[in-house]
Amino acid sequence: MNDLQIAIRDRIQAAQRVLVTSHIRPDGDAIGSSLALGLALVDAGKQVQVVLSDGLPGSFKHLPGSEMIKTKSHSEVDLIVCVDCSDLKRVGKALDGLRTPDIVIDHHATNEAFGLLNLIEPEAAATASVLTRYMRSWGLTITTRVAANLLTGLVTDTLGFRTSNTTPEVLRQAADLFEMGADLSNLYFHSLVRRTFPAAKYWGAGLSRLERQDGIVWTVLTVADRKVTGYSGNDDADLIAVISAIDDEEVAIIFTEQNKNKTKVSWRALKPSVDVSRIATQFGGGGHKAASGAELSGTLDEVTKRVLDATREALQLPR
Repeated sequence: MNDLQIAIRDRIQAAQRVLVTSHIRPDGDAIGSSLALGLALVDAGKQVQVVLSDGLPGSFKHLPGSEMIKTKSHSEVDLIVCVDCSDLKRVGKALDGLRTPDIVIDHHATNEAFGLLNLIEPEAAATASVLTRYMRSWGLTITTRVAANLLTGLVTDTLGFRTSNTTPEVLRQAADLFEMGADLSNLYFHSLVRRTFPAAKYWGAGLSRLERQDGIVWTVLTVADRKVTGYSGNDDADLIAVISAIDDEEVAIIFTEQNKNKTKVSWRALKPSVDVSRIATQFGGGGHKAASGAELSGTLDEVTKRVLDATREALQLPR
């Protein structure tokens, strides 16, 4: 082990009360990594809080340990670990009144290294992959329940092992977690296939507005769409994965209105030569080369124009 791994192991072993957190609007890797680490720490005899500012999306209630997730800390802690989060502001309110994280574990190339100890591996396909690689060397055990959460992180962040950063190591990790008892087919179905009826109607609203121009395919989702369809989330319900499969384009974008003055933007690169994280960072966001996001102030129309203009300009630059 190198010095960083030894320091992380020592901090984990010395702590008795641990808080694990991740980013707002948590996805499968954020939730799976948080729960995997949280459950392993409980098994190691720690008192553990898993705190996510936006709580647990209904689509991940099937995961082992999901009942642990709260939206606020309820007691003092010795150690704060943040997983799958590139900067402190994306933690949201989960750490209100608390110090900055002691340990940050992540795989985003845009990570700002905001912890005291920062384990950032941008080449990893998911934060769950980083945890799978190192948890045992920190003295933590990967049980069947932990494996299910780690496998969820791998499955979701690789879109079912379809992204370009799906390496042989990731497939070997998935096979190992499968052998440990994680139900791959069930986890895959819940994470990537299953949709609620309101989510399907919400998709319809976005697909009805689908546009493309200059190598970009995009659509918008409004607050009114969520009200009409009954969709309870404030995200795109993974519609971005659908429009990312469209042929002959370079970038897919979804604009999801949060309120009249704020819009969430999700980019996906449809060709390996495109780096959408460079676009997202212009707007205070971040992520990966192939998938990034940001939240912008302004009306839906204003944000759409600004982002499309910046994306067009980026696509014209040498890559």
